[in-house]
Amino acid sequence: MEISADDIVETVRSALLVLDADLTVHSANRAFYRTFGVTPEESIGRTIYDLGNGQWDIPALRRLLEEVIPKQEVVEAYEVDHVFETIGRRSFVLNARKVFRPGNGVPFLLLALDDVTEAHDARLDRDRAWALAETIVDTVRDPLVILEGDMTVVRANRSFLQLFDVTAEQIAGRPVGELGEGQWGVAALRDLLLRVVPDSEAFDGYEIEDEFPGLGRRIFKLNARKVFRPGDHVTRLLVVFEDVTEARLLERHRDVLAAELAHRIKNSLQIISSFVAFEMRRAAEPCVAGYRAMQARIGAVSELYDVISRSAAFGPVPVDAYLDGIAASLTASLLGPGSPIGISVAAEPLSISADHAVTLGLIVNELATNAVKHAFPRGEGQIVLGFARQDGEVTLTISDDGVGLAAAGDSGGAKLGSRFVEAFVRQVGGTLSRDSGADGTTFTVRLPPTVLAAG
Repeated sequence: MEISADDIVETVRSALLVLDADLTVHSANRAFYRTFGVTPEESIGRTIYDLGNGQWDIPALRRLLEEVIPKQEVVEAYEVDHVFETIGRRSFVLNARKVFRPGNGVPFLLLALDDVTEAHDARLDRDRAWALAETIVDTVRDPLVILEGDMTVVRANRSFLQLFDVTAEQIAGRPVGELGEGQWGVAALRDLLLRVVPDSEAFDGYEIEDEFPGLGRRIFKLNARKVFRPGDHVTRLLVVFEDVTEARLLERHRDVLAAELAHRIKNSLQIISSFVAFEMRRAAEPCVAGYRAMQARIGAVSELYDVISRSAAFGPVPVDAYLDGIAASLTASLLGPGSPIGISVAAEPLSISADHAVTLGLIVNELATNAVKHAFPRGEGQIVLGFARQDGEVTLTISDDGVGLAAAGDSGGAKLGSRFVEAFVRQVGGTLSRDSGADGTTFTVRLPPTVLAAG
């Protein structure tokens, strides 16, 4: 069985027209009649410009049929956008080809029309959205650059161009690692950018510090996001460069000053402690215990500034280091080297705000000092300073394996120390409890989570 040309024409989804040399409609397929809502009687034998109410008399179509096709055998992907009376505005892609009737060489024109209205409108929407996005990019104050997935520059905003004194032409299409004198070619930065693409990740706050031509030393904080061009699957990266040079230099200067201040305060407290020690050597025996208690309290405060001087500014105070320092200070002032009474620390790696550190240190000092004085009549034992999260609270514990409160008795000094502790506990919004027996005593200070440093 032979397949005729008419069979092929009728099965094609595109609307097809066959035109004579004078552009009269010779035939059309069902897709044409269905697309434009016309009948064969309304179409056959009429010039294409006379179809309907003249809606095909389109300048772009006239140019195609009368100027382009006579010079070319084939025309492909010629787009026409027009408002048709019967179907409204439509965008068509036209493909045209000259064909000849076998035997007589008379030319016909085969015209295929594909409705691409939806794709055309989507492209327009996409272009408008991208144009809007580019306008927004240019209004952002921070330097911003858009990168292709291979890390080449698509475009940069005005802030970027002005800051780095480059033109759009100088950087478009170049790998980001080649910008300037290679400052952006840091391996860690490249790895971060490449990770954003396959893993749909974003990163914030990555800092890069270098000498930049014309700018000097700069510190930039980078934030990156994966973006998609609307309507397609092209992946791009949006990278914002925030200049944090001044803020970082101020922080560093502040940290240096704070550490120096803390060091000087600690030295001043040690001088005061030395004066106390001098007076203690000349004092009568009943006064020595009071001088030692005063020296221990000064030591507890001094340890806070020792921790601060070794860390950054008056920021969070690491509890484990702070308690280690207090334990060492108590050992030095109350026990001396080789003492059979030991003071150890069991603290979770938490930090407290500097505002609460002195008060908590004094609580520890008072309770540990009382344990040293009263819990070990045989002169040996262990004291443990603890700090941990528990049941939504924070607990500070001072435990010993001594004889217990009942056996130790309650001296006037111990009562005074207890009053100090209760006042300090109220000051930080906590509660105090004790558990004591023949195998030792544990003081537990339950504290609100707000004593912990934020973050």
